Amino acid sequence: MRRSRIKSKLAKNEPVLIPTLHLVDASLFEMTSLMGFDGIWMDMEHHPYSVETAAHLMRAARIGSSDIMVRPAKQEFMRMARLLEIGAQGIMYPRCDDAQEAAEVVRWAKFAPLGTRGFDGAGADTPYCALPMAEYTQAANAQTFIVIQLEDAAAVEQADAIASVPGVDVLFFGPADFSVLNGIPGQFDHPLINSAIKKVAEGARRAGKHWGMPTWNPGHTHQLMEMGARFFCCSADIILVKTGFEQLQKNYSAAGFAFDNQMMAEAKSYLEEQ
Repeated sequence: MRRSRIKSKLAKNEPVLIPTLHLVDASLFEMTSLMGFDGIWMDMEHHPYSVETAAHLMRAARIGSSDIMVRPAKQEFMRMARLLEIGAQGIMYPRCDDAQEAAEVVRWAKFAPLGTRGFDGAGADTPYCALPMAEYTQAANAQTFIVIQLEDAAAVEQADAIASVPGVDVLFFGPADFSVLNGIPGQFDHPLINSAIKKVAEGARRAGKHWGMPTWNPGHTHQLMEMGARFFCCSADIILVKTGFEQLQKNYSAAGFAFDNQMMAEAKSYLEEQ
């Protein structure tokens, strides 16, 4: 069982920084991990690739030092074990409703006595039958981290109870879904958002757990750290590629080049139809 860089840093109250990779390219996972990011957020809640594809991407990431944190869809409990078996160090669980559901996540992600995860020693996490059962299950329980997402008002109100669940390592506030569900899509500086962040921070603090959320820039990260946050997700490959190409077009437009930007035309057309 590979040691979790994230669990080690959080145990020392050090901040962790995790980019999201959406593009299904093993070289990208390899490069990101070799560059020394604390982890890679692999989102299988919103993206269609298979567990088999995820295994190839995780294999590439193991060349470097980054943890893999996978987000399955809500209530995909049986899938969680397969994601851990192919090498994920952490599970991010979305749209958690209450402490009972958080406890269910722990039950599926941890071996007895902490949970009821089923044993299979043939995966990359053992690795490949290399560890005796007792040593492996103990190491897996110690090194696997669980991040619980709070993404609606009802869940935020239960932050204290969810954070108090044994085995939950991090509370993670999801501002995007929270804003949509509260009728303020994209208004990340809205008072409702700020109030929710404070409730999550306080719930985590009272339970002695860590908390975090997506961060927009270093200044925003510093503000959150002042509130006790230590778990940060920043940017994504698709955003970095898009902004890079946009800057390239801007630079070359000044030199007289023209571009048939159909993506922007399609977005504008969509807005005009509303």
